[in-house]
Amino acid sequence: MTGSSGHLPARDWVGYGRHIPRARWPNDALIVVNIVVNYEEGGELALLDDGVNDSWGESPGVIAPDIRDLGTESDMEYGSRVGVWRLCRIFDDFGVDVTFSACGRALERNPAICAWLQERTHDVQGHGYRWYGPDTPSAGGHDREAERREIADCVNVVEKLVGQRIRGWNVRSLPTVHTRELLVEHGGFLYDSDAVNDELPYFTAVGTARFLVVPYTKVHNDARYFIPPTYASPRHFFESLKLGLDYLVDEAEHGHGERMMSVGLHPRWSGHPHRAAAVRDFIEYALEKDGVAFMRRIDIAEHWLRVHA
Repeated sequence: MTGSSGHLPARDWVGYGRHIPRARWPNDALIVVNIVVNYEEGGELALLDDGVNDSWGESPGVIAPDIRDLGTESDMEYGSRVGVWRLCRIFDDFGVDVTFSACGRALERNPAICAWLQERTHDVQGHGYRWYGPDTPSAGGHDREAERREIADCVNVVEKLVGQRIRGWNVRSLPTVHTRELLVEHGGFLYDSDAVNDELPYFTAVGTARFLVVPYTKVHNDARYFIPPTYASPRHFFESLKLGLDYLVDEAEHGHGERMMSVGLHPRWSGHPHRAAAVRDFIEYALEKDGVAFMRRIDIAEHWLRVHA
């Protein structure tokens, strides 16, 4: 099979297989939990900015393409105005470091969250200047040169507004066939998180370069409030996270290897009070569970590069 770049990234059906490497997490943790806050609000497509509406609101209605979708615009604004701050208070209350996967344009539109990030020790992962991907062709999601600009613009904006040089990358929904090559070409990136095919970091070949992948998740993710099979209640999200963590710890205790557990959140969804309760309860539960530690994504990547290079 070939893509527009002349090839597709190689596929690997085996991975670590039966012989899972010892992760050797800091402080002998069995499972490390990384919470990823997908800060996209303001980076999404909007008729005023892009000539087309986005489709990831709370409402399932279809709006004519030449009419502003004020419902989705308002849903997105909730995440930036209210939801992100509710999540921030939870992280502050429990003293856990998380990863913000942020769109550059979203950060530009909310200077207050940039200031808050500067005051904290959370890491920032690149999520595009806009919230782009191959499922957003109107944002240049299939175009190699457009994606090259997305990467460069996001790097520059995050460094300017937050003071961090982003070292990791994650695209909307799924990467393009160009993404990993462009990250290596740009330089300065330690990893990407576009794959969902493992529970431990691993190395892959990008041309002649060796590049780290820190896998993400679409399962332990609040997008499941909308993607079938959906959560009927925030309790289902909490129970899903709790069951997943319990099982991973049990596996590790029985000698089947330490793991990484990613948890994906979105301010416009998990920032609502009832859904935020599920986030709060899971963090509280995980902090009380033996063998579990919270880590930033950059720390996971640097640990793997240092211990498993």
